[in-house]
Amino acid sequence: MKLENNGILVINKGKGYTSRDVVNIISKIFGTKKVGHNGTLDPLATGVLVICLNRYTKLNESLSSDYKEYIAEVTLGIKTDTLDIEGNVLEKKKCFVNKEDLIKTLEKFTTVYEQEVPLYSAVKVNGKKLYEYARNGEEVILPKKKVMIKKLDLLSFDENKFIFKCLVSKGTYIRSLIRDILNDLNVIGTMSSLTRTKQGVFDIKDAYTLDDVRNGNYKLLKIKDVLDIPVVKIDDSLKSKVLNGVRLKGNYLDKVLFLDENDEEMAIYKKDKDEYKVEVMLK
Repeated sequence: MKLENNGILVINKGKGYTSRDVVNIISKIFGTKKVGHNGTLDPLATGVLVICLNRYTKLNESLSSDYKEYIAEVTLGIKTDTLDIEGNVLEKKKCFVNKEDLIKTLEKFTTVYEQEVPLYSAVKVNGKKLYEYARNGEEVILPKKKVMIKKLDLLSFDENKFIFKCLVSKGTYIRSLIRDILNDLNVIGTMSSLTRTKQGVFDIKDAYTLDDVRNGNYKLLKIKDVLDIPVVKIDDSLKSKVLNGVRLKGNYLDKVLFLDENDEEMAIYKKDKDEYKVEVMLK
């Protein structure tokens, strides 16, 4: 395994690709099956998709972000079963929204609320994914989850479309947020485009397209680039203990990243009572 292929790759996913498609493409480019993604994007959605390579796939949980930023476009007058423009049309009618009313509703939804999960999603109820109920025409009570909408800003507005930017907690469905906003306005509409612009510390301005990666125009990020974690360089005596996953004494706050004498990443250790134990081995 090449050392340089251990890292994090921030992809700007194009429309039409599933997150799994991106993983498969990256797997072929780098010649490794150890590829994972953090934070799924639907095929319609574009933007930030965080990819972990090789040993960094063990970091997926550590990279989970509490908040994500999106830019969404809403088209009025169309209602679909999937809550986005690619679904089956259930209803069409002319709808108009007053800009001032829309701004007030966006302000109202800048809060914590119980959001109903969309029917076309991979959330499981009684061991079966919701979209399986939908495809089989079976009725199911949709679960609700508490979400936080930290920011909601209207970016543009015209007769039958508007675009907004939002900062939301992990697990928020933007399709559901749009449905709830439109219900409050007593109109119908659907999500016609979605771009994830930020996921934690990862920003779309630092993301690479798949063509960039194919052409070698990319940078793999390391732990110190993305995690706020103390870094400690260790000597040979401690190196052997770390390589063998030995529990250690010390005072390193909650977590610590150990580097060897060549500044190569060895392991992340996590505090466990009065000792530190291996969380992720990187060698």
